[in-house]
Amino acid sequence: MQLDLNLLIALDALLEEGSVTEAAARLHVSAPAMSRTLGRIRRATGDQILVRTGRTMTPTPRALALRARVHDLVQQAAELLTPDTGVDPARLERTFILKWHDVLAAVAGPPLLGALRTEAPGVHLRFLAEAATDARDPRRGDIDLEAGASAPSSPEFRHRIVGHDRLVLVLRSDHPLADGPLSSADYAAAEHLTVSRRGRLRDPIDDALEADGLTRRVAAATPTIATALRFVADHDYVLAVPERTSRPLLRDLDLRTRPLPLAMPEIPLYLSWHRRYDNDPAHAWLREHAATALREATT
Repeated sequence: MQLDLNLLIALDALLEEGSVTEAAARLHVSAPAMSRTLGRIRRATGDQILVRTGRTMTPTPRALALRARVHDLVQQAAELLTPDTGVDPARLERTFILKWHDVLAAVAGPPLLGALRTEAPGVHLRFLAEAATDARDPRRGDIDLEAGASAPSSPEFRHRIVGHDRLVLVLRSDHPLADGPLSSADYAAAEHLTVSRRGRLRDPIDDALEADGLTRRVAAATPTIATALRFVADHDYVLAVPERTSRPLLRDLDLRTRPLPLAMPEIPLYLSWHRRYDNDPAHAWLREHAATALREATT
């Protein structure tokens, strides 16, 4: 049986886009040509693959079962047939997708973008907010680089530590705890905020307090550090934030910092990516620039 591997590329585009028109645009062919290719795929697989429901196309159960495998095969073929010739940033045309913690995007994103725009004007960055869930399909490779305080749990991901930070107490300059001695009991008795994209009112600080026989009251959880700091600027709340990466926000809001009256470990800063990008010269170039920007943000 003679196989046409171009059908795999077309099938991958159809399953990713869920539309004959969008798949045609992605592969730079006409919609009628893509429609004919879909017919060939249907005959080859013995399945409809995509069926029309109203104005949209819906994948069949067989298509859903094939989607991840087809995408993997296409990616592997592309890697196999792409020579490792290095990268010329000045000629590079590519969009990279970055999912970074919000404070890291705020402090390290501008210098990273500035460096890339100077060296590679054809490169574009898409910064995505961290989702409220960790659910993702690592095989899709839809995120080029992630940056945050957690190492990836999947063995399909690589990572490197590019810096460290430490928690400090943030409060208004006229807060009752802004000056003078500060005990862990004083700290626990204050009105607290947490930062959690899942809205959690508890974090490792509660464990440290409970080890000393103390508990605290958390008034609210906010999804980002920037949001939480606005609350702190306007009310007598206290908040624990990473000191180095939060510096620009703290300066803009004229907020005070004090050492936490608790022993908390340093916060590692991880840069992680899917292992399929290990030998991608353009990705390696981006990784080095990103690591530099993040490292400088935590020193």
